[in-house]
Amino acid sequence: MTLPIERARSRRPITWLTLIGVLLLPALIGGILVTALQNPTDRLESMNAAIVNLDQPVTIDGQYTPLGRQLASGLVKGSDDAKSNLTWVISNKNDAAKGLADGTYQAVVTIPKSFSADATSAGTALKKGSDAPKQAKITVTTPPDGRVADDLITNQIADVAASTTGSMISKATIGNVLVGFTTIGDQIGTAADGATKLADGAAAAADGAAALPDGATKLADGATGLADGANKLVTGAAQLSGGAASLGTGLDTIASKAREASTGATQLGQGLTSGAAALEKNGIVPDQLFAGADGSAKAAAGVSAGVSQVKSGVDGLMQLCGQATPGADPLLDKVCGGLAGMQQQLPVLSDGASLASQAAAGTAAGLHQFDKAAPAEIASQMRTAGTAASQLGSGLGQLAAGVDTSAAGARKFSTGATGIADGARAMSSGATQLGTGASALADGAGKLATGVDSLATGTSSLADGLKTASTSLPSFDKQQSTELASVISDPVKASASGGMFGPTAIPLLAAVVLWFGALASFIALHAVPGNALTSRRSSFGMVLRGFWPAAALGAGQGLLVSLIVQIVASYDAATWWGFAGFAVLAGVAFAAVNQALVAVFGGIGRWVSALVGVLAVATGLISTIPGWLAGLGAAMPTAPALGGLIIPNGSAFAGLVVWAALSLGAATLAVATRRTTSTKRMLATA
Repeated sequence: MTLPIERARSRRPITWLTLIGVLLLPALIGGILVTALQNPTDRLESMNAAIVNLDQPVTIDGQYTPLGRQLASGLVKGSDDAKSNLTWVISNKNDAAKGLADGTYQAVVTIPKSFSADATSAGTALKKGSDAPKQAKITVTTPPDGRVADDLITNQIADVAASTTGSMISKATIGNVLVGFTTIGDQIGTAADGATKLADGAAAAADGAAALPDGATKLADGATGLADGANKLVTGAAQLSGGAASLGTGLDTIASKAREASTGATQLGQGLTSGAAALEKNGIVPDQLFAGADGSAKAAAGVSAGVSQVKSGVDGLMQLCGQATPGADPLLDKVCGGLAGMQQQLPVLSDGASLASQAAAGTAAGLHQFDKAAPAEIASQMRTAGTAASQLGSGLGQLAAGVDTSAAGARKFSTGATGIADGARAMSSGATQLGTGASALADGAGKLATGVDSLATGTSSLADGLKTASTSLPSFDKQQSTELASVISDPVKASASGGMFGPTAIPLLAAVVLWFGALASFIALHAVPGNALTSRRSSFGMVLRGFWPAAALGAGQGLLVSLIVQIVASYDAATWWGFAGFAVLAGVAFAAVNQALVAVFGGIGRWVSALVGVLAVATGLISTIPGWLAGLGAAMPTAPALGGLIIPNGSAFAGLVVWAALSLGAATLAVATRRTTSTKRMLATA
């Protein structure tokens, strides 16, 4: 069975099989493309990918950290939000390379040896302040003969897994930093308290330092007074040394006199005893005895006077010792101790000398009385006086020995006083230096007071600043730190609509297959009937005769494509009816445009139509195309069709109607032009 429709470039008529083929071509192409590209992430399990984990775990603060293993586990587990996941295989380098080459694996994710160390290097750098942090990396390898979108899928999944691992690490690091804020705030608060106490102490020190110059001045004055006193002590010690030396000389003289008096007293005693015997024998005392008695009385009186002088000298020396500071000079202490002992013995010696003097005087007086008394009585008294004189001689001998001892002590005292004078001179020099140093100390103490006061002021300001810093730092507990770190590490969460190719993938494929379906219609059909020159129909009627079969095919193609899309995409009723209506309209409008292209340009028109289809694909896939190309695509008849298939709207409907009307007008003009010819052409055709 044939139809009264002419085949393009053939005189044979069109069969139903041809029409069915043209009708089904866009539906088959669209069905295949939509089925293959619709939501490919829902069928990820059909892709095999290998994981090569070369990571060497690290230990941080005693915690074993195998981040490579955790990343591999995350890839295998997949996301709870995804409907499917790749079929992951834990492999090694050799197996992965072999599987990638023979097609067993569509991708290989390699986790390097330093992954854990690099991923945790930022936290380590924050903690230790050393070693530059490194960014952890993973490698995704796909075969050179892999599918076009395989790289996109595997890279996207690997990026998400790496991003999730990075967010986990960042969350832990930021959590520690936030907890560290609290710790730092507490420590700064403690430091502020310490600075406050330091400021208080510095203020007190400033007050003490302010008083120090006055004390140092007083110390200088005291040191000057001490130097003056030491100078006086030098003078007194020199005088004391001279007096002690003179005392020693006097004591030597006294000792000599005492020895002489002892000898005289002894001789007197012996003479009295002999005289008593002679007196008893001879009677009256001889004249020589009177002379000896008188001499002894004078000598004893001289001894008594000398002892009194010694006693007075020792008393004077003891007064000087009383003025000296005990313990200042050990030698002086010893000399004064000896003088004290001598002072205690001198009264006994003085009393003895006085008694001896009195006895000598009494003896002399007694001799004179004796010379007048009876010889027996005189002899008795002479014996008594002789005994007393002998005792006096013995006492004077002891006195001489004691005076010798005192003289030696006086000489030692003189030597000690000389040492005292030397020490006093040194003390005077040291006191003078002390006074000079104390004056310098007073000047330095004034500067110290100023510096300590500045320190107190600065420390107080430091304490205020630390308190401000402590209160300004945020403080977080563990739960707050965890929540805040979670948001900071992943502050933005995208909620994207559509699948991998977006919601416009199906409308774009539908528009393109309908366009190429219209092109296929006019590969099989004539754009203008072949008898246009001889037909009595109008030019527009001739155009409609060529248009209505293609328009019917376009409408049928649009309906079939809509049915296939519904099977794959499962639109709701309202969405599908809008999609189907625009698909039918686009099929009819595309038939009009392709008819015009072929009617006006002939075979070139089909070439232009193919370019329009390619331009529709190129401008509909991505927004990063050049501006001039995007503008050219927007001016094509596929643009309103794509807009209406995405969201049915009046402007898209009007655009398709205008393109159809303009195309029919252009085809009518082309037919009218072809219906005029020359005699030469008619004869050539005949």
